[in-house]
Amino acid sequence: MRDPQNIAEVSKLGIDMMGFIFWPKSPRYVSQISSRAGIIPDRVNTEMLDGKQSDVKYVGVFVDDMPQNIVTRVYNFKLDYVQLHGDESPVMIDNLKATLIPDIAPDIKIIKALSIREADDVKRWREYEGHADMLLFDTKCKCVGGSGEQFDWSVLEGYDGNIPFLLSGGIGPDDVERVKAFKHPMCVGIDLNSKFETEPGLKDVEKVRAFISLTKPSQREGC
Repeated sequence: MRDPQNIAEVSKLGIDMMGFIFWPKSPRYVSQISSRAGIIPDRVNTEMLDGKQSDVKYVGVFVDDMPQNIVTRVYNFKLDYVQLHGDESPVMIDNLKATLIPDIAPDIKIIKALSIREADDVKRWREYEGHADMLLFDTKCKCVGGSGEQFDWSVLEGYDGNIPFLLSGGIGPDDVERVKAFKHPMCVGIDLNSKFETEPGLKDVEKVRAFISLTKPSQREGC
């Protein structure tokens, strides 16, 4: 996201995380100039939601970026999570954490995105055990994320790791029942993006509101 008003509106819907894409080739790219211009003037967690203070976590999305660029954006945008969507290695993740923790961002968490088409793709999680704090399973395609296509979620039945994951890949307003039917003990969230946009980087607030009201778990385990 990158529109201040849209950010404020969506932050009130009960979401847990909000993503900002720092990959220059993305139509949703947030530049450093944008941050200085006040795209995120203050933490949106000052808003009240159902009588409680909202605490939306900020996620910065990067694709094979230079570590110094990631560190700069973590600091400028006060990111809670760094999502790595390229071919970043476990060593790179360890080095990035060593740079950020404890002085710059002591509580930073790393999400590693894995592109999935078949069961063997899921097995790559083992490379990131002990390195990534969370995984994101997205649809494998020729592009770098954002294909708007779904993969066969049944292949995730073979995921037996201990790293919690987010389910991503072309999830839209028509997938309410499919999302509600998906069960996995390590699934902690659903990633919503292009199918909920009126244009790149601008969310349809009512579509997001309706989807959350129908799918966000209260007492269900996993997703």
